[in-house]
Amino acid sequence: MDLLIARNDRLGDFMLAWPAVQTVHRSLPDARITLLAQGYTAPLAGLCAGVSAVATDPGMAGEWANARALARRVRPGGFDAALALFSRFDMALGLALARIPIRVAPATKLAQVFYTHRLRQHRSQSSRPEWLYNLELAEFFLARLGVSEPLRAAAPYLSFPAREVAETRLRLAQRLDIEPNRPWVFMHPGHGGSSPTLPAELFARVGRELAGEGAVLVLSEGPSDMEAVLAVSEQLGDTPHVRYRSLSGLEAYARDLAAVDLFVSGSTGPLHVAGALDVATAAFYPHRRSASATRWQTLNSEERRLAFMPPPQAAEDDYAAIDMDAAADRIKTLLAHAVQANRRA
Repeated sequence: MDLLIARNDRLGDFMLAWPAVQTVHRSLPDARITLLAQGYTAPLAGLCAGVSAVATDPGMAGEWANARALARRVRPGGFDAALALFSRFDMALGLALARIPIRVAPATKLAQVFYTHRLRQHRSQSSRPEWLYNLELAEFFLARLGVSEPLRAAAPYLSFPAREVAETRLRLAQRLDIEPNRPWVFMHPGHGGSSPTLPAELFARVGRELAGEGAVLVLSEGPSDMEAVLAVSEQLGDTPHVRYRSLSGLEAYARDLAAVDLFVSGSTGPLHVAGALDVATAAFYPHRRSASATRWQTLNSEERRLAFMPPPQAAEDDYAAIDMDAAADRIKTLLAHAVQANRRA
């Protein structure tokens, strides 16, 4: 059986599709799964367990043009069924034009008319995590394929051999001139989505607290994050820290993140890569319903994640209203537990 699974939007959304993809694989181990993603997330798609092939969204200007290009791209695969975890008009029409006989998606917007099966989920209510919405849709998809008792995947959803992680840590220690035996905290001040992130002075405040516990502070910088990283670096002042810039694409970045003890950021794509790796995370979210910590919960184990939001009486992105002393204490405790667990492993 040849299956197509699509999640062709931002990095964070894409990572939160992995439990669904891997559950389909575990439930239908003999099926060939092609994962459709954006071009820049495609290198990571190949690391997802159970994925046999990766296809990329054509990215044509205009929904009609992209739908036709998408149909031409996937039709030769002769897919038996397709699951669109995120549905736009061009995706819905493209899969229909490709004549895939079973096409499953959420029941949202006018585009749903192009699918053969739809599941009403009310995602706009944000009452559950995005990864769980994806997983429920995958189980609905499996039921259409005759699987009544799906085998759910579990964390970690992305992993590398322990020896490789240890080698990566030594290589990074040399590259960044930091001590490999101290706790490493990656702080990622940038953001690529719609959620505002912590102001530089609050990132620095958390960083100083962690440095006081003996942690090595590493400011993580993506292609568009230089300004945010420089602002935090300036606020840190004499507090020792180094900068890490991802230069070799998302796969290399994920391999480096696997060697980290704690990842601190706003609601970002890199946060969800760290979560998939089961790295400990401390994340700051606005209290807007569509961007909440509930909806965008990370994929790591419950004991390895912390989430903070401004109190309801404050503005949705008023991070200064968070009790930062209490937050820093909880983050320091999480780091200590993560270091112990990582050293045992």
